[in-house]
Amino acid sequence: MGPPHPPGPEQSAVWRRRFADEARAERPDLATLCLLIGAEADGSLGEAGMDAAQIELDQLAGELPFRPGGPRAWATALAEHLGGRQGFRGTPGDYQRLESSLLHAVLRRRRGLPILLSVVWMEVARRAGAPVYGVALPGHFVVGFGPQEEQVLADPFDGGRVLTGPDADLLVAGATGAPLDPSMLTPADPLDVVLRILNNIRAWAAARPERGDVALWAVDLSLLLPSHPARLRYDRAQLLVQHGDFLAGATELDAYADVVAPVDEPAADRVRQQARAARAMLN
Repeated sequence: MGPPHPPGPEQSAVWRRRFADEARAERPDLATLCLLIGAEADGSLGEAGMDAAQIELDQLAGELPFRPGGPRAWATALAEHLGGRQGFRGTPGDYQRLESSLLHAVLRRRRGLPILLSVVWMEVARRAGAPVYGVALPGHFVVGFGPQEEQVLADPFDGGRVLTGPDADLLVAGATGAPLDPSMLTPADPLDVVLRILNNIRAWAAARPERGDVALWAVDLSLLLPSHPARLRYDRAQLLVQHGDFLAGATELDAYADVVAPVDEPAADRVRQQARAARAMLN
């Protein structure tokens, strides 16, 4: 079975408005934002499907023991419940599937990328009252329990295995070649988690030129976040040109050049040249 395909333009506009509103809420809801990404990716996921996913997260939380103890006890309880009884974990093959980045599909398949499995851990644990948060280690997202001085890390991709200090060091060294820095262990902001998920989706699409549509909606959603890299405008322009929308791509390139010009005029000139080249393709 092939990867899911986006909804039609009218329904897509509805999901994007809701995504933008949720992203700008005083306390953005991570599960809701992830499910809206899923709705933008999968035209078969509607309101009922998103509600069902939220209900499943509630049910999974309700099956946890009541306040099992400190951070380590919480981490162990989540590993036994989600990684053990429920079978949530990841495999190398999951990196090849778009569904591995979609929360509703991860709940259905019990498989996903580290960051999406971490979202499941966080959302279930949060509903159960655990002191939980995401930890964005370079190249491998995990979850943390408890305050910094008592922090316990768990790896949902490995079924929730509780990590020792050397385990975390090895994960970071494997991804970056550098040692773990304590700043890497701070709680991840929910909107940063969402941006990282969208970046993963764009990376999946970049390896599949025929799925440029996925890359385009992923960058469009990224641009709806209150804070995002300015470079995304340039990326969007390039995608539009690749799709043959030369005029819209050129307009985006000019807009990006205006942003860059105050700090790097030569770079802005190069981008404007690209805009002129895109317009020339209309002739």
